[in-house]
Order: sequence, then structure tokens, then C-alpha cells
Amino acid sequence: MASGGLQLLGFVLAFLGWIGIIISTAMPQWKMASYAGDNIVTAQALYEGLWMSCAMQSTGQIQCKVYDSLLKLEGSLQATRALMVASILLGLVAVFVAVTGMKCMKCMEDDQVKKMRMAVFGGVIFIIAGLAALVATSWYGNRVARAFYDPFTPVNTRFEFGSALFIGWAAASLAILGGAFLCCSCPRRETSYPPSRGYPKNAPSTGKDYV
Repeated sequence: MASGGLQLLGFVLAFLGWIGIIISTAMPQWKMASYAGDNIVTAQALYEGLWMSCAMQSTGQIQCKVYDSLLKLEGSLQATRALMVASILLGLVAVFVAVTGMKCMKCMEDDQVKKMRMAVFGGVIFIIAGLAALVATSWYGNRVARAFYDPFTPVNTRFEFGSALFIGWAAASLAILGGAFLCCSCPRRETSYPPSRGYPKNAPSTGKDYV
């Protein structure tokens, strides 16, 4: 029962992490304009994401524009996109594989060892998906931080971490942690002992003593 509870907890955490990765990928707030300089602008807030850039007016109205061409984007942004999409697809595969191996499911009940191995395999895929998202968000965040501290970057064009980055970091951590819990449900190999040998029976005494 304990392993079943750990398996269910791992799946819930990994599934929530996968949902968070999807939300982070779709959000436009990967970086937001910083107004830390002398010229403080309060009329609007600028955001940039993987798919679009948005501007929020002081009235609360948000205007977004999708990036025109994929070829005009930076190579690092394209790589971040690819890693996040790959993480989502891997998470989708992991969900189906892990559900098949869950103890609470009826499928593959005739072979419990193979069923548990499916859960472990789903956990491994969740870990890979989480690592892909973690690499993408950390890489993007590193670029934002380097541009912010670059003295040649104009003050009015500096950006800070957006909320999508924090959601992506938390979601990737949940996916990795949940996948690790699923891997803990790996079936243990039972130690096989050799069959016990019976003691040889004493031959019946014939009543004759030999010298």
C-alpha cells in the first residue's frame, strides 16, 4: 500500500508539473520590461514570450502581436521553443505510459511486474521532460540576466524575469520530483534461495555389528 501511495503521489506531482509546463509555454510573460533607470515609464508594461510580444496599457487593455516569421527569430529563442514543445510531447507520452502502470488501473493486471515497469518507464519520461523544460527556462533566464547586466544595453530596453519563467521552473521541478517518485515503485527482485535438501535417512539397522 505504501508503494501504491507513493506511486499515486508521484503521478499527481508529475501531471501538475506537465500542466504547468504547458501554461508556461503559452504565456507571453517570459520577460518583462524593467524600469529601473531614471526614465520611469508607467504608461504601459511590455512583455515578451516565445510566441508573441504584448503591451499592457495603463487602462488595463492588453495588445499582443504574434511574431511574424520563424526565420527572423534568434536561434536561442527557436531552441527554447523546441525544448518546451519537446517537453510537452514527452509529458503527454509519459502520462499514457504511467497511467497504464498505475496500480489503481485495471489494465495489465495479469502481469504485475510488467505493469510496475510501465510506471517506472513513465517516471523516467517525466524526468526527461522536466529536464528539457528546466534547461529551456534556465537558458532563457540566463540570457535575460546577461542582457540586463550588460553595460552596453540601453536602460529603456532592459528586461527582467517574467512570471512564465518562475512557473516553468516550478513546473519542471514538479515533473522531475514526480518522475522520481514513480521510479521508486520499481519492482524489487526477489532473492531466490536454492531448494532445501532433506537430510539422508538412516538406513535401518540389521542388528549385525561389523568389526
